[in-house]
Formats: sequence, structure tokens, C-alpha cells
Amino acid sequence: MYDLHRKNQKKQETTMSVPWRLCCGIGRAALTPTVRPVYLLRCFYRTMHFSTEERGQPGSTDYRLYFKRGDGKYISPFHDIPLCVEMNEDGDSPAKKSRTNGIEKVFNMVVEVPRWTNAKMEIATKESLNPIKQDTKKGKLRHVANIFPHKGYIWNYGALPQTWEDPHHTDKETGCCGDNDPIDVCEIGSKVCSRGEVIQVKVLGVLALIDEGETDWKVIAINVEDSEADKFSDIDDVRKYKPGYLEATVNWLKLYKVPSGNPENQFGFNGEFKDKMFAHNIISATHEYWKKLILKQVDGGSINCKNTASRDNPFWCSEDDARALVECAPPPSTATGPAQPEVEVWHFLNK
Repeated sequence: MYDLHRKNQKKQETTMSVPWRLCCGIGRAALTPTVRPVYLLRCFYRTMHFSTEERGQPGSTDYRLYFKRGDGKYISPFHDIPLCVEMNEDGDSPAKKSRTNGIEKVFNMVVEVPRWTNAKMEIATKESLNPIKQDTKKGKLRHVANIFPHKGYIWNYGALPQTWEDPHHTDKETGCCGDNDPIDVCEIGSKVCSRGEVIQVKVLGVLALIDEGETDWKVIAINVEDSEADKFSDIDDVRKYKPGYLEATVNWLKLYKVPSGNPENQFGFNGEFKDKMFAHNIISATHEYWKKLILKQVDGGSINCKNTASRDNPFWCSEDDARALVECAPPPSTATGPAQPEVEVWHFLNK
């Protein structure tokens, strides 16, 4: 399974196109990407290219996946990739219409974990430039268990850039503080994405997971390039066109830690999925928390906010400094880590 992912990642040559525009306006003058119209979801976008660069040995604790702009300059996927996709800026094409709410808002998503894989990859929020790495516990690489009948993650799993679930803020909806990470996304489209891929998604709803007493929102979204994307406008469309997927999502999130000896996770709203409008409001709030974080208006603790967007923010990092940070990482390796037998085990649990 791991070798298949590596093959797919090389196949895409780790190059993506995503729209250029920082939602909060930080550093817009400092970003000078090549601009070209892209026909996507019947809209025109200003785009910039991103690529990824592997460092260290895959399947080891020193593996890192760094992000670069098309001009080769290193960036942070947490802070430098814009949250929102701006549509119809050139006025040459009508924007995509939502069936329920006029213009469809589209977001950038950073894919951390491709569907059907087990390695618990994540944006390293405490490291400079926030590369993707594999999470560890007590020095051991973490993998999610296979909960019958599933293999690994059941969606393309990742995060929305420029969002932050503030651990100092008690969420009025759940009564719990944030989990100190970007907001998570479960992408339900047909394509199995690659690690580090940046895709454009439309949000359909959200689920409030309570993980060890912290609010851990799970946004449900679909890739706008999915062949069936036009069918989906809100959370009820998932029930209609992908029956059983939402129920499987709740069960997976409730049980995935049980094989390692942990209790079942809990949910806000009794495990009820909230609709698109509710999800947009949650995303907007986490973006505001991120803005305060990046402008040093709140204590971010151990969160690393280095970014290359603009000299005007207190965490700005020059391109030379960014390159030096990456060059200090272990060199890329074609070898892979030892086999992990636990990823081949199925766990049969009462649901």
C-alpha cells in the first residue's frame, strides 16, 4: 500500500495549481505568482503552482514533505496557502451557482493522508515551515488501525490552511477548547489523492468530534473536480448520493483509537452532522483565530508561525532563511522504513 502511494505521488510529479489570494490580505503584494486563467467549476481563477519536496527516509521519524511555490521558493502549507478560492475575478465567466445559497464558496485543502492508507501524516505545526510528517507516540510512528470493513482512512484526509482551532477559546457549541491544529477535512470524492496535494473543495457540512476533551471539528467536503461534484450542495446530498458514508464516518471516528487501548471518542450534538452554513461559520471563526495567531495577537505557544508571505507580519521568513531551514533537514532517501505489520490487521469491533 505504501509503495502504491509513492508511485502515485511520483506520477503527479508533486505539482499542483491553486488559486492565489490570501483571505485575510496578509502579504498579497509580496506574492508574485504567474497568473493565468483556469477553467474550473465553470469559473476563472488566478492560480499559482505548488510542488512538494521529500526529505529524509519515508517510513521513518525523520521523513518530511516540504512545500514550494512554482518559482521554487519554500513556503508553509499552514500559513502561506490561502484558505479561500476567489472566483470570477476577471468577469469573463459566471461563477458556479449553489442550489441553496447563490455563489458557491470554494476552499483550498491540503491533503495529508490519501484514502485507504494508514500512516497518520499531519502538518507539523510546531516545526519551521510546517512540513508534513508522520505523527509519533512514545517515539513510535503512528498508524490508524483497520476497523472492519475499512482499510485505513476512509476519505482523503487533510486540513484547511490558514485556520486554527484556538486552545484558549472555549467553543460555545461544544463547551470545549480547540485542539491547537488547523481544522480537519474529510474529502469524500472518488479520486484517491496524493500526500501533499492541494485541491479545491466545496464544504457540505461538519461534525463536532470531542477528542480527549478538545473540540476537533471534521469538515465534510468534496473536490470540485469530482465528476459528481455538481450533485452535492449540502450535507443531505451526501445521505442521498452516498448512503451509509456519514454513518461510516461517525463509526470510524468513534472507534479508530479503540484498538490501541483508548476509549471511544465522543461527539457534540449527539453525533449529528451540521449543514454547510454552520460549517462555513465554524471555518470563518477558525480563520479569525488564525489571523490573530499570525499577527501575534494571541499566545500561540509552541505553534511555529514562520511564513514567507509578507515582511509586514512578525513571523516573516526570507526565502534564503527558508531554504536554509530545509537544507538542514536530512537529505532525501529512496529507501523505505521497515514494514509495519499492524497495517495489515483487521479489527472487528462492536458498533
